[in-house]
Amino acid sequence: MTRHVLTIDLRDDPGAIDAYKAHHRAVWPEVIASLRRAGILALDIYIAGRRLVMIVDSEDDDVRRAFAAHVASSARVAEWEALMKALQQPAPGARPEEWWAVMEPVFHLAPERARTPAARGAAG
Repeated sequence: MTRHVLTIDLRDDPGAIDAYKAHHRAVWPEVIASLRRAGILALDIYIAGRRLVMIVDSEDDDVRRAFAAHVASSARVAEWEALMKALQQPAPGARPEEWWAVMEPVFHLAPERARTPAARGAAG
C-alpha cells in the first residue's frame, strides 16, 4: 500500500463550494466501484476554505495511473469527474500537467511501538 496526498482549490465561488460538498455527500455508486477497481483502498478529502486535500491509500505507487484507469472506466465515471473538475482549479504551485497537485512529504511521526513492562523498567 502506498499513501498519496494531493491538493487542489475549489473555484472562488460559494456555490461551487456548496455544490462540491453536496455531491460528496452522495457520491455515485459507479464512482465508488470504479475507484475500488482502480486499486484505491481508502480515500479521504478534507476542506479548509477553498483548499481541498485528498489522502489516498492505493495498491499502485503511481496514483496518476490509478486515477487515469478510474476516469477511463466508464462514461458515467467520466461524467462525475468532469462535473467535479468544473468546480475546481489547480492549487498555486501545481505543475502545468497537474490538476490535483501531489504534495511532498516533509515530516512523519511513526506510531510508537507498544512498550512492554520490561521496557518501562521497574517503576512501570
